[in-house]
Amino acid sequence: MPPITITQIGDSFSYGLHRDYVGWNEISYNVKLAAIASEDQAFLDHSGFDWDAIEKSLKPKKKGKKTKIPLGGGASTLTQQVAKNVFLWQGGGITRYIRKVPEMYFTKMIEWLWGKKRILEVYLNVIEMGPGIFGIEAAAQKYFGKSAKNLTRSEAAMIIACLPNPKRFSVKPISSRVAWRYPQILREMNNIEDDDDVLALIK
Repeated sequence: MPPITITQIGDSFSYGLHRDYVGWNEISYNVKLAAIASEDQAFLDHSGFDWDAIEKSLKPKKKGKKTKIPLGGGASTLTQQVAKNVFLWQGGGITRYIRKVPEMYFTKMIEWLWGKKRILEVYLNVIEMGPGIFGIEAAAQKYFGKSAKNLTRSEAAMIIACLPNPKRFSVKPISSRVAWRYPQILREMNNIEDDDDVLALIK
């Protein structure tokens, strides 16, 4: 695991830094399933980029039509999120476009060198899950007073539901967004759980 990331350094000044990296076997099956179900259902099928999702995200929206917030938060895959969180930086504006080329490079390198299991493990350890709260172990302790390996399906779905904006979408006290989204994630978990490839990865 990275000793510290740029995002963690930045947040530590405002919120402190709460994290506790844990190994694959210390992370609940429920969390792994929730992350794939919510953030990247094509995770096992793509090589770092979900081109179908990217194409859809680039299509112009019809004027006056409300945009539905999808499960998965758009076109960014788990691998891209790991590349951005571990090697690069967060943020929008002009820096977002500056980041795109190195993000593509690191995304491909991670896919080639790490493999899906390692990518998901790192993702669940470095992603921000609350103000200054990084990784599933710190989130589990903060919100439910238990270790990540003991999280229930509902608890796992609630934590994952705070993404992609954990500073705005609070797990506890539960925000309206999290309350709306986590039952959807539970349904998606049920939908993908009979996929043999998913089961083989997250066991």
